[in-house]
Amino acid sequence: METLKKEVISLSEVKDVLEKVEIEEMDQIQRWTYDYVSKFAKSSSQASRAIINELVSSCDLKEDEAVEIANAMPTSIEELRAFTFGWKKLILTDTLNKILDIINKAT
Repeated sequence: METLKKEVISLSEVKDVLEKVEIEEMDQIQRWTYDYVSKFAKSSSQASRAIINELVSSCDLKEDEAVEIANAMPTSIEELRAFTFGWKKLILTDTLNKILDIINKAT
């Protein structure tokens, strides 16, 4: 199988992609993935992409960082700090508040 394009996408976007395939035509990995994203996707793909785009443009995040946040939809500064700690870069409290505002506005 040839890779046409590599792109970081949210769980909601993965769900949209997999919903275009009939369940009977999915292999075992696709079914497991579909089951997972059906349970854990926390917003629509459109809302998720809007959050990602705004986080990248307004909060100086990389796309993969924004996708991680859009997948988890944290609700507090403490939850956000758990993510940003793993990125090994300092995110100012003002930026964390802005991230939460973007998430809250989209939900």
